[in-house]
Amino acid sequence: MLELGKNQDPAASKPTQKRNKNELERPAEFVEALAKGLAIIESFDVSSPEMTLSEIARKVGLSPAAARRSLITLKTLGYVGQNNKRFHLRPKIMTLGSAFYYSARIDEVLQPFLRDLVARFGDASSVGTLDGKDVIYIAHSSVQRARRAAAVVGARYPAYATSLGRVLLAGLPDAELDAYFDDLVIAPLTSKTITDPTALRAEIDAARAAHYSTTVDQLDYGITALAVPIRAVDGRTIAALNTSGYSGIIDADYLINERLPQMRAVASSIAETLTRYPALASVIGQ
Repeated sequence: MLELGKNQDPAASKPTQKRNKNELERPAEFVEALAKGLAIIESFDVSSPEMTLSEIARKVGLSPAAARRSLITLKTLGYVGQNNKRFHLRPKIMTLGSAFYYSARIDEVLQPFLRDLVARFGDASSVGTLDGKDVIYIAHSSVQRARRAAAVVGARYPAYATSLGRVLLAGLPDAELDAYFDDLVIAPLTSKTITDPTALRAEIDAARAAHYSTTVDQLDYGITALAVPIRAVDGRTIAALNTSGYSGIIDADYLINERLPQMRAVASSIAETLTRYPALASVIGQ
């Protein structure tokens, strides 16, 4: 079965009824009811696998009546279950993620590269893209079975705390990077997480200049990672590729010296392969 992950974003802002910029730009055909249902699905995470109606309404920023209508619809369709007064996601929800995974041909196009990297280096390798202030893992291969932050397909984490995220942020135009920092809330995920915006911006600027990023224990203890950009034909960074291992066994210098050349070669091969799959390139590049 395809493994899909949904992880809590510690830096996520609290729900609000205030209309933000994205809401003001919504087209006339925007379906508010569908948006509410999707927001409810996204509200379930590691810290909230089950919630009452009032908890869901408060987390999503809906009235109890609106949340109830969406929950009844999702329950009727089989995406949400109920145990007494608490709601939870049902396995059918995985079909939404697997629809993207297979229609985008992730297994055919990206997974072979990751499996080759893991066969060569061991440890783990992933491909991710930006979604707002988060990085979403769209492909992953690993030999690890550790109790730490999971990089399964579909997992999302704050971009500032991952090598993938920093490379992706480094690839943004200056105006978009400035916008990213405008209302960024940086949560200390470990004692080593960089929480000072100025220091974080310096790390991203360094990644932009070096065309790679390394992180050590930023997202979770025990994770040392190296990421490189995957670029479209026009030079835009549309995704990122990483390799990671256990802190203490490997360090950032080891990854740079032993793996960076191969990572860049594989990223280039992925980019070249994407030219033969324009639909996938378009999907991950948006």
